[in-house]
Amino acid sequence: MSSEAQLREQICVLARSMFERGLTGGSSGNISARTGDGGLLVSPTGTSFGRLDPARLSRFDPSGKLIGGDQPTKEMALHSAFYDTRSTAGAVVHLHSCHAVALSMMPGIDADNFLPPLTPYSIIKLGKVKLLPFFLPGDPAMGEAVRGLAGKRSAVMLANHGPVVAASDVEAACNAIEELEDTARLAMLVRGHDARMLDPNEVAAIVEKFDLEWGD
Repeated sequence: MSSEAQLREQICVLARSMFERGLTGGSSGNISARTGDGGLLVSPTGTSFGRLDPARLSRFDPSGKLIGGDQPTKEMALHSAFYDTRSTAGAVVHLHSCHAVALSMMPGIDADNFLPPLTPYSIIKLGKVKLLPFFLPGDPAMGEAVRGLAGKRSAVMLANHGPVVAASDVEAACNAIEELEDTARLAMLVRGHDARMLDPNEVAAIVEKFDLEWGD
């Protein structure tokens, strides 16, 4: 099996796993990954993460031209914005995961640092997650908002919509977005309780030990 065939299969296996565990439902969510030649494989528009066909993934060449497969997700602007602004991006995942969306609706959320410091793992896998405002689905302005971050964030949360995460490869991107959803679920579970958060010194120690992006 060629490396591209393996990547096609990996995208579909990971997407199906997230669908089967309720991280995104129906035909929501989209996923993309860099190919060996610098092109992209992208989930087609209107498809379910539970039933992606490796042979029908949208295939783009390195110049951004669609050269095979079905028509891509209408959220291509989001994916392109991450690839164009983060040189380390090898994959992008977008979900409509329930707890992350719920947390985005809550009052008092820090838009610059969406996830509260509950465990080390969201800090390690995601850095600071930027909460972006609500956009109409498919609005190219979502991509422009990501571009406006100038590659400084690996993850954003679209208010009332869902998270988007970029990482070095498709497995890392899926792991990171699952960590985002898990942390949002924890945040909703402890909301209204006097939960002990990690303090700023503990966060700083995590950032230093793991040499993390933790700036603007």
